[in-house]
Amino acid sequence: ARAMLITLCYLYLWARWGPRSAALIRRTVRRLHRSRCSFTFCCCAGPAAAPARQPRRQVPPEERVCLRIGNKVFFTDETQFLDDLNRWRLLLISPFICPDKLLKAEHIAFVTESISAQTDNLQKVPGSSKEIVKWSDYCSPLAYKPGEPYKLIAEASLDNFSSLGIAFMEDRLQMDNGMVPHKIVCKYLYKLFLMVERVYEEEKSKLEKESKHEDESNSLSDKATGAGEHHHLHLSSCHECLQLENSTIESVRFASAENIPELSDDCKSKLEEENNDCLARGIKRVNLARKPPNVLIYLGSETAKEEFEQVKSILQECIDADSYTIYQLHEEQVLKAPWIDNSLLLIIATEEPISEENHKQFMKFLSKGGKILGFSSSFMFDGIQIKRKNKLKNTVRELVVSKMDGTEIKLNLLVSGCIFEEVTKEDTSKVKTLSRLNNTDKDTVIVHLAYGDSGGEAILSQAHLELDINSMDVQTEEDFNLLKISNTKRYEVLKDILISLGLSCELSEIPMLTPIYLLSSDEEIRIAFLKWLEGNVDAEGLRASSKVSLKFVSSCEAKMEVTPSLMPVITEMGNFSSECFDLKTYQQNLQTKKLGKILLYTEVTTTTMNLLDGLMFELPEEMGLIAIAVRQTQGKGRGGNVWLSPVGCALSTLHITIPLHSNLGQRIPFIQHLVSLAVVESVRSIPGYEDIDLRVKWPNDIYYSDLMKLGGVLVNSTLIETTFHILIGFGFNVNNSNPTICINDLITKFNKEEGTKLKPLTADCLIARTVTVLERLIDIFQEKGPNGVLPHYYKYWIHSGKQVRLHNEKGPMAWIVGIDDYGFLQVHEEGKGVESVHPDGNSFDMLRNLIVPKH
Repeated sequence: ARAMLITLCYLYLWARWGPRSAALIRRTVRRLHRSRCSFTFCCCAGPAAAPARQPRRQVPPEERVCLRIGNKVFFTDETQFLDDLNRWRLLLISPFICPDKLLKAEHIAFVTESISAQTDNLQKVPGSSKEIVKWSDYCSPLAYKPGEPYKLIAEASLDNFSSLGIAFMEDRLQMDNGMVPHKIVCKYLYKLFLMVERVYEEEKSKLEKESKHEDESNSLSDKATGAGEHHHLHLSSCHECLQLENSTIESVRFASAENIPELSDDCKSKLEEENNDCLARGIKRVNLARKPPNVLIYLGSETAKEEFEQVKSILQECIDADSYTIYQLHEEQVLKAPWIDNSLLLIIATEEPISEENHKQFMKFLSKGGKILGFSSSFMFDGIQIKRKNKLKNTVRELVVSKMDGTEIKLNLLVSGCIFEEVTKEDTSKVKTLSRLNNTDKDTVIVHLAYGDSGGEAILSQAHLELDINSMDVQTEEDFNLLKISNTKRYEVLKDILISLGLSCELSEIPMLTPIYLLSSDEEIRIAFLKWLEGNVDAEGLRASSKVSLKFVSSCEAKMEVTPSLMPVITEMGNFSSECFDLKTYQQNLQTKKLGKILLYTEVTTTTMNLLDGLMFELPEEMGLIAIAVRQTQGKGRGGNVWLSPVGCALSTLHITIPLHSNLGQRIPFIQHLVSLAVVESVRSIPGYEDIDLRVKWPNDIYYSDLMKLGGVLVNSTLIETTFHILIGFGFNVNNSNPTICINDLITKFNKEEGTKLKPLTADCLIARTVTVLERLIDIFQEKGPNGVLPHYYKYWIHSGKQVRLHNEKGPMAWIVGIDDYGFLQVHEEGKGVESVHPDGNSFDMLRNLIVPKH
């Protein structure tokens, strides 16, 4: 009755105030929360052909509806509790929130349910000019439950929760994982908060015991878990939860939530006596100070959201992302929030003066075993002082860095204009110089300082290790080149520093393989392919192959298995969407007669070179096959090299057929040159992009100028009767600036130098353009032979006028003069005339200029 009365009141307000839905939602949420009524935002109706895996829509009685906008409703509901705790996984508690104060009076707990995206883009309500609202910006996630729908428990202030509800009703709410929110339910989560509190108290108690009995604890930990390691916490102290559930909460994110063995039923009864055995499972080293693995970034008084994302991004590329959570430490949190005991590393990345109060907090953190990393900051303490040198400010300088293993490394970095000087004291053993400028004064720019008896230490740098080239105002091309060439070393130095501060920089777990989608730029060819497929797979849709067998299915199934030897291919295009690949962009830029018409697209695969193996020999020639991936876990390169394939790299394998008795069929080595040229022309043939300094390097690389590699080509050929079946694997950096360089870096550089506004390019666009250019180059070669394409090749290659040594570093010098009719390099050695040479594996090294004569 109370819920119905409240609903009627707000129906009256809605009738009176008309379209003021945002104000209505805010007022209603506040009133309902105070009255302890539950309420829900949800989609009450979906499209008629909604997939079966979508959850059933909830249709509330009309008398409970407070607001309806399109297919979204906001309504009162029965009071709801959360009891199915065994399938939920706890997330790390924010270091700024104590568990006993987790849900304040003016805060609300709720569950958000989301489903896999069904559309390419999130749509706004017609007429709405408001921006997309990101879910995580308005709440603190507490726990999650995998599956469909994917469920997240979070808490938020009433105002922030109302903002989420408003955004949901207006189709502006965006989940961080790319899924589509379809329901937000207010729930009473007493048992969850009880568990969080018990976990917190249990860990706190253990830490206190360890600090009192350090020697005994170290001995035990060496036997049970290994020094410096932490474990997943089984909630042996939470008897109410153990009675409620037969299995334990799967993890507390003091570690990864993956690969945790569940406790069996009999383990519960023996939990006390077998505690050490249970805790020893799935352990993972994080730090020696035994602090929760939170990394905080302090940027001073400014909100500095962009700067936070820059520093966070570089950290995520260095540390084991599954082991640490990165937060921004805001100015108002330094003195109030309980972060000191809940954090492992504090990064200070501001040139602003540090207030006395904040400095005391940072020193308190060090005294308790905390670690501090300073990036061009004014933070300092006993043993050093900062001296300003204006002539160094924002200049690129060469540094000599001493690594942990005693070796030295030279690299160029942007420096702040400040240096460190040691303060004369009796005990200087706690100050260690890690890096000096390679100048006359040998100025110190990176130092290591120890503090206290609990393992506190700081590494302070006046060189910008945290900034990539796109974050700097680089004035000259020379500086750009120096910084880009040193970029890999910058990562090496930063990782070395982070490891010395107790963080793990081991590679994250290999990402899970994903299903393949069958896509096409031509609907007629797609239908023809599916018809061909009917007669060329077995009864279960399987197309067997010695490398990768493909199982063709109409739609994505919840428990679909993806392995390196067996991969499902989803043939229904209607459910396809990807943040990394736009089919329309690919279609618009693919202008071919047959190449690249049938796509096998996947987010993560072993290598695209294997995906076409079971199809290419029997498929009709007009159905040009191409495999495209976002990431590869076992990418192949020339001579057995491994291709690094981070997100932002264009990765593809194309199938072509070449008649043996043709110009190109008699000169198969030329194919790698044509593909390298096609990649370069895919960019430089776009109006406005002609002067982007992208070039080809013989025999199979794509380069920025003659300085840095940003792509490569691999060609495998098989002759069947009188036809070559050729797989062309190519990969090049499009939007991944780190750890080396990418095409969009060159575009950004060109815009700064020339005052232009060229737009960044995407992998889907450039793959399609590369295939289009390649088909044209093949046609020209088949008609005119090598002379039809070599003028274009020489226009972009990096070897004009270059000298090389033959055989070895002391071999004779020779001038590069061109390429012969079969694709081999021609050199002129004085006294011997012109001869053809070839690379021995990958031994043609532009830095060493070594090539091997062809025999």
